[in-house]
Amino acid sequence: MTLFPKTARFIQLLAALAMSFTLAMQPAQAERIKDIGQFAGLRTNQLVGYGIVVGLAGTGDDSLEYATLGVRGMTSRFGLPLPPGINPATKNAAAVMVTAEMPAFAKPGQRLDVTVSALGKAKSLRGGTLILMPLYGADQQIYAMAQGNLAVGGLGISSADGSRLTVNIPSVGRISGGASIERTVATGFESEPFLSFNLTEADLTTSLRVADAINEAVGREIAIASDAVTVRIAAPPGTQERVMLMGRIENLAVKPADAPARIIVNARTGTVVINGAVRLGPAAVSHGKLTVRVEENPMVVQPAPFSRGRTETEQNSDISVEDNGAPAFEIGTRASLSEIVETINSIGVSPSDLTAILEGLKQAGALKAELIII
Repeated sequence: MTLFPKTARFIQLLAALAMSFTLAMQPAQAERIKDIGQFAGLRTNQLVGYGIVVGLAGTGDDSLEYATLGVRGMTSRFGLPLPPGINPATKNAAAVMVTAEMPAFAKPGQRLDVTVSALGKAKSLRGGTLILMPLYGADQQIYAMAQGNLAVGGLGISSADGSRLTVNIPSVGRISGGASIERTVATGFESEPFLSFNLTEADLTTSLRVADAINEAVGREIAIASDAVTVRIAAPPGTQERVMLMGRIENLAVKPADAPARIIVNARTGTVVINGAVRLGPAAVSHGKLTVRVEENPMVVQPAPFSRGRTETEQNSDISVEDNGAPAFEIGTRASLSEIVETINSIGVSPSDLTAILEGLKQAGALKAELIII
């Protein structure tokens, strides 16, 4: 049997997946609790603010209205209000949005890296300086102040005839340690009667195993699995005692539960991923392939000599249909992933054909897995 290059490459990929998933079917290794979830409240917080970048070499917003308003507000803070009707030229300034992430337990005086992005028509922020501006949280409170010189990885060049060359994104820059934290975020973990540990992926078995591991390490029943995500832990009073308990818990080793049987199909790219827990019941499959081919062979028709006719193009189409029937193949009882791939290799199907076969097996009740099409 002769396979097309794309089909051959796909079959090679399936064979590699079969080998990797055979290893995945071996008993799961124990992982640290800190690697499979996190304590409630101990998360990063997004900060955002509006500011002005100055010192640009003529690549700014060029008197854009909100950039002009920003410059007016900045100068008025220093007692230099501009007269009404006079708009400052802002070719050397740009309106920007500034974003940062503040980690849990961040204290006043600590520094944060900030990302500065042009908001208007600025062509490049290279060489600019961000003027002191506040960073707000989701509650509209100020948590940090940002200022500093930008480091821009992109490059933009323009010439007199309008030609332009852009490398990467020159309208986005970064300031390392450009923000200073002014206020902490209350986590509430020191006052709540319980500590809540949330798993990254919901699983009842893993949740129960985490609770059992905590109780075994402490020597008493202090943890219960509330649901498939949350483990509630009775915490001792006092911040120091809770920190010691949390530090001890997050380094405990737990064996996560095996992943449920799933098949992921990307309908746009034709990618099919099958995990090692997938099983197939007895089934017989026959999948044919219908090919419709349309060939266009236009012909040029010349008029007779000395006539008043015109040269025209005459359409000439040829449509053919080819039905490549495929023999039926049988899937044995409780076929494993390696057996599934071996069967697929024997008939040489494309990703789209494999998707159709899997959907049919799911409808027939032979596919013992969740079929997810994204």
